[in-house]
Amino acid sequence: MRTELVEPRLRFSDLKPPPADFRREVVEGLRRPRKALSPKFFYDPEGCRLFEAICDLPEYYLTRTEVGILTEHADSIARTLGQGGALIELGSGNSRKVRLLLEALKPAVYVPVDIAREHLLTASRALAADCPWLDIHAACLDYSQRFALPFLPDTQRKIVFFPGSSIGNFEPAAAENLLRSVAQCVQPDGGLLIGFDLKKDAAILNAAYNDSAGVTAQFNLNLLRCINARAAANFDLDRFHHQAFYNERQGRIEMHLCSEYRQQVIVAGETFNFLDGETIHTESSYKYGIEEFQTLAHNAGFEPDRCWCDRDSLFCVHYFTVSAS
Repeated sequence: MRTELVEPRLRFSDLKPPPADFRREVVEGLRRPRKALSPKFFYDPEGCRLFEAICDLPEYYLTRTEVGILTEHADSIARTLGQGGALIELGSGNSRKVRLLLEALKPAVYVPVDIAREHLLTASRALAADCPWLDIHAACLDYSQRFALPFLPDTQRKIVFFPGSSIGNFEPAAAENLLRSVAQCVQPDGGLLIGFDLKKDAAILNAAYNDSAGVTAQFNLNLLRCINARAAANFDLDRFHHQAFYNERQGRIEMHLCSEYRQQVIVAGETFNFLDGETIHTESSYKYGIEEFQTLAHNAGFEPDRCWCDRDSLFCVHYFTVSAS
């Protein structure tokens, strides 16, 4: 179902999947031999609030490093990408990072895309108030599935902005499929500006996902609270704990919710058994080398153009153009 609202300088389209899809995906994930849930389910209003708090933690270098890159190189990025056209941001959140580029890029239209409806609407309204020169066409949808963006004229050049290392939340095959969809969206003369986390010392990675204040643990456990509310479940949050570690062989951080007892949980009328120590895999965050990511993007239909990294080589912002057919 699609609903729309129109305000000065802002059009908002809600294409978010219905609650039945949420319940179905959660149940299917818990039925797996190794229980797993999609990280897209983290982002209810409380999950959005907690994630913003994570981004400001001293251990969580990703956000401040990417913001530093975008701030330092905004003019260079704008010269590389060019001005005008449509700037589409996947997983826009609070639109904090795109604000660092808007003045330099001067897009004809900005298209923030996010699955968290109220968060997206609030951020879009704030940006419309702060940038009266900018047309905003916001879309609430699940970009991890096949999607079509509303309000996008075929004649406009399109650049997709995908910050935050969110591409790392996808298994490599799924990441390639998503990038292939992006290439099809922006062709023939568009591009992709994407941020991804680089491989590094495991101690830095483990600290980033096990902060001393316990905010990441709250964020992870909030997923169970969200399932209780949206899928008629009875998870007891005191019977699970947060677990995160770097899996060096897979090149990824893994986040899990670990059961502290043998227990049964009811979700959408179905009973699920948990062993003592059994986990629900809630997130993977893949880390890449630059050449490794370039190969992934090439397989999806992109060619590397230019990249910008911080001085400590923690993070990369990379621009790709669509491969010539």
